[in-house]
Amino acid sequence: MIPWTGERAPVHDRGKVLTQTMLMLAGGGEACTDIEHLRAQGVLFGSVPSDSTLHRVMHQLDESTRAGLWDAMAGVRAQVWSRSSATMSGEVVLDIDASLHEIHSENKDGTAPHYKGGFGFAPMYCTADATGEVLGVKLRPGNAGANNIADHVAVLDQAIAGLPAEVAAGHARGDDPGLVQRSVRVRTDSAGCTAFVHRCCERNIGFSVVARRNASVHAAISRIRFDDEAWTQALTQHGKPRKGAAVADVTEHADLSGWPAGTRLIVRREPLHPGAQGSLFPSETFRYWGHYTDSTLDPVAADLDMRGHARVEDNIRRLKDSGASRFPFRDLDANTAWLDVVCFADALVRWFQLLCLPGRYTNAEPKTMRWQFWHTPARIVRHARRHVLRILDGWPSTGEILAAYRHIELLT
Repeated sequence: MIPWTGERAPVHDRGKVLTQTMLMLAGGGEACTDIEHLRAQGVLFGSVPSDSTLHRVMHQLDESTRAGLWDAMAGVRAQVWSRSSATMSGEVVLDIDASLHEIHSENKDGTAPHYKGGFGFAPMYCTADATGEVLGVKLRPGNAGANNIADHVAVLDQAIAGLPAEVAAGHARGDDPGLVQRSVRVRTDSAGCTAFVHRCCERNIGFSVVARRNASVHAAISRIRFDDEAWTQALTQHGKPRKGAAVADVTEHADLSGWPAGTRLIVRREPLHPGAQGSLFPSETFRYWGHYTDSTLDPVAADLDMRGHARVEDNIRRLKDSGASRFPFRDLDANTAWLDVVCFADALVRWFQLLCLPGRYTNAEPKTMRWQFWHTPARIVRHARRHVLRILDGWPSTGEILAAYRHIELLT
C-alpha cells in the first residue's frame, strides 16, 4: 500500500494512479497531462485522476515507498518467470549499461553537462537479457563517471534483489557458493573493466566485460597475430560464419595476475572497415576487439555471447520511447520516481508480450504495439448485461488480439 499524507483519504487510490500511469506510458504518454486521455473510457480505466493529482503522487513517492514498489514488482516477476520458457532454467544473464538522456532545461535538479556536449541525466541500467526488463536503475547526472564501481554494484545488487528467490539464492555479498541454485552472470562494456569484477566474485556472480587497450593485451595479440592455427572462424548471431572474422583465446599469453582466478581473455579480429571503432591492437588490416570472462564457454561461443550485450541498448531505447526521454519535474526525487514507473510500465508490456503474444509480436517495438494493440479502433457496447468490445472490421491484428485474450483467460 502506498502511504498518503493529509487529514483525509485521497479520492484516487495511489496504487491505482500508478497503474493508470503505466497504461498511459505504454500507450505513448510522456507527461502528466497525457493521463487525461484515459478519461474518455471510464468503463476500461475506471476513475482516472487529473494531471495535477498525478503530479502530487510522484512527489509523494519517497525512497522507502519506491523500494516497496520494486519489491512488489519482484513478486509479480517471480510468477511470470515461472511460466515463461525463456526464464525457467539455465544461466541468468544480466546486462549493465549507462545512457545519456538529454534534458533541455537547466532548472531540473541533478542534471549536468556531459562529454558529448549535451546536458541532462546519465542513468545506469541493469536489464535481464532473457526478457529485456529493467531489474535495477540509478538516476545519475550527465557528468557521472562511466566506470564508477559503486554505481555498478548498486544496480547489480538491486537487480539481484528483484530476481525470483531461487535465482537470487547465494548471490548476496559474502554468500556461501553452495547456496547457489542457478548461476548468474553480468555483462558490461569497458566501463566494467575495473575492480567491479571482484565485487561480482564476492556475490558468486560470473562476469564478461569488454577489454581495454593496455600493454598486456597488446603483447598477447602480437604473439598470435600471424598464427592462423590460433584463430577459429567467428559466427554471426544466427550461427552462420562471420565473413573475415575469427576468434582466439589468448589467456596463456596475457598477464591476468590482477584478475580473479579462472579469468580468460577472448579476442576477435575482423576486417577493418571505414568508421570502425578503436582497436585493441594497431593494424591496417584488422580491427581487434576482446573481452575478459570467467565463463567456460569455448572462444567462439563466448564471443557470440558477449556480442549479445548490445541488446541492452535496444532495451534502453525502448524505455526512451516509453516515457524516459522526458523528465517532467524539477525535483530529483520526483524524476527518480518517474523513471521507476517507466521501468515498471515497460516490464508489464514485456511480460504481456512473453506470455500472451505469438510470433513477431513477442519482441515488437513500442510503436508496433501501439499501432497494432493499444490504439486499436473499437467500441464498447452493452449487451445482455455485459460489456462487449467490438473491434473495427478488417483490423490487421484482430487475430492476435483475440489470441491474447485467450492466453489471459488461461493464465487467470
